[in-house]
Amino acid sequence: MTSHFDDRETRAPDAREQETFDGLRKLLTGSLKRLPALASWLGNPDPESLVDRAALARLPVLRKPDLMQMQEANPPFGGLADPDALKGNRVFMSPGPVWEPQGLGVDPWASARALFAAGFRSGDLVHNSLAYHMTPGGFILDEGARALGCLVFPAGIGNTEAQVDAAVRLKPSGFTGTPDYLKTILEKADELGSDLSSIRRALVSGGALFPSLRQYYSDRGVSVLQSYATADLGVIAYESADANGAPHPGMIVNEDMIVEIVRPGTGDPVPEGEVGELVVTTLNPGYPLVRFGTGDLSAILPGVSPCGRTGQRIQGWMGRADQRTKVRGMFVDPKQVAEILKAHPEISRARLVVSRADDADVMTLLVEPATGAAPAADKIAKTLTAIAKLRGTVEIVAPSSLPNDGKVIADERDYSA
Repeated sequence: MTSHFDDRETRAPDAREQETFDGLRKLLTGSLKRLPALASWLGNPDPESLVDRAALARLPVLRKPDLMQMQEANPPFGGLADPDALKGNRVFMSPGPVWEPQGLGVDPWASARALFAAGFRSGDLVHNSLAYHMTPGGFILDEGARALGCLVFPAGIGNTEAQVDAAVRLKPSGFTGTPDYLKTILEKADELGSDLSSIRRALVSGGALFPSLRQYYSDRGVSVLQSYATADLGVIAYESADANGAPHPGMIVNEDMIVEIVRPGTGDPVPEGEVGELVVTTLNPGYPLVRFGTGDLSAILPGVSPCGRTGQRIQGWMGRADQRTKVRGMFVDPKQVAEILKAHPEISRARLVVSRADDADVMTLLVEPATGAAPAADKIAKTLTAIAKLRGTVEIVAPSSLPNDGKVIADERDYSA
């Protein structure tokens, strides 16, 4: 696993920085003329002035609420996507709703590098269990795997027994999906007496790969690495490993990405090593997002990876700068909790608690009854599933028992265990 996808991964850092900003100026010279909404949002900057990170940091940060407002006013993409580049392409929806266009060309979300670093090679058969429905998750790794020359089985999510049967027959060497779903498949195979030992490597995304879960896979002879990706940007960063499959520290920032760590709620970069919100600029001519605030927390690691890739490294996903939380690969937003309260006037306050049990995400909605009301947990649970598109349990708690701290979503998962 010490070889590299191409020579770009081992460029001198100074050369990469210069070439990346050269590319940004060239991209924006054309894009700002073609996309007035982008030019207006950025304050009509002179592209030639964007010579380094200090210049870039003077531009505003675009966050999800801003993007949603722009898309609502100018559907579907807020005027930020190049219309000509979108012809014959796909559009996806994320919670919000937020609309995302597919990128251009082969491997439009730039996932092939991450797959290569995880040990995937041409000729591998890959079982892809990320969702292909509405969201781009399944397509992100599907396109990258096929660009590498892999044969992909588009399993999607759910119907675990059928997925086990397919894997037994196809004997895939690789798996792509959320961190915990491979465990679900392997345990179902054990229950059915099926042999899935053909799966030797995996690249997971859409959630945190907890150390205990990575060890579980290692004990079963499966080398698992993770990538950090979003529907808007594609693969932002990915892990690499040593010759024995052990992951190197941190995650390597993908080529053609400029990553900044800023103080949450601002656009101000923080010193190296300090935790802040991860902001990304991507050189995507079809959808050139500049200083896009992911809402995720991370930090820049010093130095370069032992694998020889010289790109900037981040600590990885370290939680949310806001309360928007990813559960089993899907974001849950505070606005969705508000929708549940509107649907059930018998609830006075609610708090969604996300935890872990048996290496799987668990979602519990704690609700306080309104004065004189008797909420029905089963009815509220159905509403929770309908709005969040995820199953969870509902627990009725005593009036005034929830903390008065402004939180409607509490992520109580331990990311160190």
